[in-house]
Amino acid sequence: MDSTPDKTHLMDADEISALIDKIAQEICEKNKYANQDDFVFIGIHRGGVPLAERLVKSIEKKARFLPPLGTLDISMYRDDIGMRKTLPYIFETRIPFDINGKVIILVDDVLQSGRSIRAALDAITDYGRPAVVRLAALLDRGLREFPINADYVGRFVDVPPEERIKINWHEYCGEKDYVYTVRNRKESIS
Repeated sequence: MDSTPDKTHLMDADEISALIDKIAQEICEKNKYANQDDFVFIGIHRGGVPLAERLVKSIEKKARFLPPLGTLDISMYRDDIGMRKTLPYIFETRIPFDINGKVIILVDDVLQSGRSIRAALDAITDYGRPAVVRLAALLDRGLREFPINADYVGRFVDVPPEERIKINWHEYCGEKDYVYTVRNRKESIS
């Protein structure tokens, strides 16, 4: 795949699609006895939303039911909110169902430090008390700052700590999906 000094391609659209189907299959298998009425998905903005949408479609094909889908913005729950030079862009949180007592599959595209998931768990509790929260991630780099692990992972990826994994989702960029790494850019704290 193409690479430049600042950007290295890791995966193409076909590989991403295969991983999504793999995760959907695993979710179906591990939840085959779950009550479908209590089973919901919540995608974390930004990258978790297209992944969640695709997982739900894949599950619909495999299990013949369409789980409800919500979206969650964690911007105001992040632990670095006052440390950044600029304010974050705020996306719409849309959870059109009651989460109390539900089995939530929380979805994010890349599990890196665990900080986004910690923020998402804080945000979810503002909406209710689910029975269980499970985490699905397309990629897991295993570089944790919090003790958080995914229940469903497409692939574990080993990249140097000074690089971040990014996913170019078709829904946001208009190009084909692909995964790449970039050099980690530390934000100045002021």
